[in-house]
Amino acid sequence: MELEAIKARVREMEEEAEKLKQLQSEVDKQMNMGSPPGITSPLNMSIEDKMEVDSRSIYVGNVDYGATAEELEQHFHGCGSVNRVTILCNKFDGHPKGFAYIEFADRDSVQTAMAMDESMFRGRQIKVMLKRTNRPGMSMTNRGPRGARGYRGMARVSRGSAYFGYRPTRRPRSYRRGYYMPY
Repeated sequence: MELEAIKARVREMEEEAEKLKQLQSEVDKQMNMGSPPGITSPLNMSIEDKMEVDSRSIYVGNVDYGATAEELEQHFHGCGSVNRVTILCNKFDGHPKGFAYIEFADRDSVQTAMAMDESMFRGRQIKVMLKRTNRPGMSMTNRGPRGARGYRGMARVSRGSAYFGYRPTRRPRSYRRGYYMPY
């Protein structure tokens, strides 16, 4: 009798697992089809696609920290149809960095938007420039270690020796042995 109950429970669990797999595959399909047609995620775009999107985009600098994407879209609405407004924020505290990117539906809108350079937005004079395309290999992360960039500080000369910032002295291991001997 117990064996029958265990077998029935195992069958129920297998059926539930199959239902979960079906639900997961449906969710995956919806996630892939979730964006409107013609708009692809920036993560899976080719370099040519990114360059094409960037050719329809502008950089807006000196943006007020309290500005919203809707306000920026309204400000540039007269230039043409706006696809996307991106206000960049500090990843640690979430506060805006003071600049944004605006993607238009067509390239002609970019030229119209360039005329809004040095216009006033929320009491500040904004800077409008063409958006640059990030090129692969120009990242900040592949520069090598900080120490390999060369010396940046100023040398101070005192009593015939030069001081070049903090440089820990390298001492042999034997120097540290016997350093602390309480008894």
